[in-house]
Amino acid sequence: SPWTLACYMVEGRSSKTWIDVKTCAYKNSALMHQILDQLTTSIIHYLNAQIEAGVDALMLFDTWGGALSYVTYSEFSLKYMARIAREVKREHCGKRIPLVFFTKHANPWLEQLAASGCDAVGLDYTIDIASAKQRIGEQVALQGNLDPHILLGSDSLIEAEVNRILAAYQGDTGFVFNLGHGIDKSTPITGVETMLAALRTQDQIHRTGK
Repeated sequence: SPWTLACYMVEGRSSKTWIDVKTCAYKNSALMHQILDQLTTSIIHYLNAQIEAGVDALMLFDTWGGALSYVTYSEFSLKYMARIAREVKREHCGKRIPLVFFTKHANPWLEQLAASGCDAVGLDYTIDIASAKQRIGEQVALQGNLDPHILLGSDSLIEAEVNRILAAYQGDTGFVFNLGHGIDKSTPITGVETMLAALRTQDQIHRTGK
């Protein structure tokens, strides 16, 4: 997302506090908005080129939007994501290209994110999926929610978490199962295999009723 890119551009590295980028945003908001505007324009051009190249879906990662305050998130992050939703070409060769927005730690802004013009909202693992579904309704689809560190746990724990998440959408559509953030490099492949096996089992039960 524009804000996340700006974070890395201004800080020059990852950070726990994002002091430099927040100082820029709060002391010189005009400069920050200029940076974000130019980044947004570049992202729109890039995503439109991806659509022309034949992608089936787009997902925008706003990894550091949650580092902003409740008020400043709308000003420095969501505003520019909404512009991307308006200006990206969402139809190509007669096919709708869905656009997914993901903000890490988005619980305070879930309704605003769903109303920003995207087709789906990616959920991190700090949000209860049943609650998110109730808050958003059928406005957009949902994606994600499994804590990737669950894959470090036992088979029974992984299976239980997969089943818990899927249970929130039992009998309904509009959900894409996914992790609630990136997978850690230390994750054993057996954890991933257990997750996939649990998903396939639930899919078979859904399709056949047994």
